Amino acid sequence: MSSLVIACIIFACIFGGALLGMLLRSKLSSEHLSAESKELVKLTMGLVATMSALVLGLMVASAKNTFDTQRQGLAQLSGNLIFLDRTLAHYGPESNDVRDALRSGVADMLEQTWPQEGSPSRRTVAAGGTEGRYEGVYDKIEDLQPKTDSQRALQAQALKTGSDIAQARWILFTQKGRSIPMPLLVVVVSWVTILFASFSAFAPRNAVTVLAVLVSAMSVATAMFLILELEQPFSGLLQIPSTPLRSALEQLGR
Repeated sequence: MSSLVIACIIFACIFGGALLGMLLRSKLSSEHLSAESKELVKLTMGLVATMSALVLGLMVASAKNTFDTQRQGLAQLSGNLIFLDRTLAHYGPESNDVRDALRSGVADMLEQTWPQEGSPSRRTVAAGGTEGRYEGVYDKIEDLQPKTDSQRALQAQALKTGSDIAQARWILFTQKGRSIPMPLLVVVVSWVTILFASFSAFAPRNAVTVLAVLVSAMSVATAMFLILELEQPFSGLLQIPSTPLRSALEQLGR
């Protein structure tokens, strides 16, 4: 389910709860609308509001941490790719096949991660999967036959860097899913819906209150949408740009 659909459902739940509270107001007697009742509801809803604010803060921090981790991981991966290519360049012309395979692997990675930026023909190739090319680069480095101590040192460095690249790539792949559990999201939305229902139950029903509730519900839904988008840094509205990896691709093979 996309972030936009979830945000629309959240908005419907919160605004629907507010409308339900307005409807209940007309059914309540004067005894239920007494000052003592209002004071008790304010106290209990204050506790719910505090818990909602704390959990929302944790959700924002978790989503932002996921986004920043992915962005830093991509920057580190791009730097390691350039370093590996330069290491292979110093090894000698025997590594040209490895460098070509590395460049092809990075190009395919770009097409897989940001398919909307590539041509239709490249998208078809990327959709078929190209994991074998990444593994083949490491195998090609192992197959090199160093003849000098310098080449042996460069091969060892290339193998270490290649291992770091493979690890970083798989970490980025495994972190693509959402880290916020759906039950937690449901609980928070339920709390906020109850809050809006209680506010509306003690507020006069007029155009101003309806508009205020509408704007507030839209604000909460928009905040939830941004949280969900931050958890998907390689797709959607707030995605990480492909600039670091494309810059690395331009440096490979030089």
